[in-house]
Amino acid sequence: MNFQRFGFVGLGLIGGSIAKAIRKVIPDAYILAYGPHPEKFAEAVKEGVISEVTKEINESFTGCDLIFLCAPVSTNNENLKLLKPYLNPNAIVTDVGSVKSPIQDTVVELGLESQFIGGHPMAGSEKTGVGNSDPLILENAYYILAPTKEVSEDAVSAYRDLVAACGALPIILDAKEHDYVTAAVSHVPHLIAAALVNLVRDHDTKDCTMHQIAAGGFKDITRIASSSPAMWEAICMSNTENIADLLDDYIASLQMISSKVRAAEDGFTYKLFEESKEYRDSFATQSRGPIKKVYGCYVDIPDEMGALASVATYLATHQISIKNIGIVHNREFEEGVLQIEFYEQASLDRAIALLEVRAYKVYERK
Repeated sequence: MNFQRFGFVGLGLIGGSIAKAIRKVIPDAYILAYGPHPEKFAEAVKEGVISEVTKEINESFTGCDLIFLCAPVSTNNENLKLLKPYLNPNAIVTDVGSVKSPIQDTVVELGLESQFIGGHPMAGSEKTGVGNSDPLILENAYYILAPTKEVSEDAVSAYRDLVAACGALPIILDAKEHDYVTAAVSHVPHLIAAALVNLVRDHDTKDCTMHQIAAGGFKDITRIASSSPAMWEAICMSNTENIADLLDDYIASLQMISSKVRAAEDGFTYKLFEESKEYRDSFATQSRGPIKKVYGCYVDIPDEMGALASVATYLATHQISIKNIGIVHNREFEEGVLQIEFYEQASLDRAIALLEVRAYKVYERK
């Protein structure tokens, strides 16, 4: 099977990034995009990413070989129902949702098992919309494929090859396994981060001292609590059983930890930290998971006028874009007084090399 004609139902950050990646690897591809507000696609059309835009899900999609459903999970289900009458029998439909079981249920309901391969590119950005799409988002990111049992091996192989050509790392999982895995490594951590932030908020002193000194490790482990409430509400409500089961296990582990700490059991916390450190240190350093990696470092600088500006200017003169920069006031968990974050690993690596040449002491964030 050879994909040459592509359809996109919805075209946000992820859909737009996939479309741009496809245009890059298949320059003569035909790419059709549907959206209720097609004016939002004007720039993509101008850039030559999109071949044609349609205001309706209609016969325009009949000629497509591979169609991406790129709307929110619940909307994808409805869009698939609208799309079914216009599918040619050889077309493959996929999606980009963070939860796979709901769309798979709709596929079964519509009798489209032989034409569906679930998809989940584990990539993203704090920015949204097709205007912020970038094919580099997909590079070295895991891209999970969840084919139905009835879809052909040729179709799965062709889709896997396309994903690899776009620079992503394809992994094939069953839909239920996907939802369980992502609940553990993405959905539950987002809920835990939100709960931890609210714990500090609810137990803060009258003078808001906790809020004032919260930094370092606390900010790191709660960073994802700043994610979109609307998006994460939709995700969590689509994977409730897996999330609830894992939360129950986590709560049980916290209760056990609480009892051991209250009893001051000698060696317990040491073993806890030792085992978690060993497993955490075994993770790959690349940004391939569902929780976006932060490309950052800490730098020792003197406490004097212009020290921060000097570092920022030095990096800017070497065309290195800084995502975020600031002084760390709570250094209990950090080395280096200046925290700098970058947009990608290459910029971080160059910045560290340049700063070390200038005799700055730099600590890379792991």
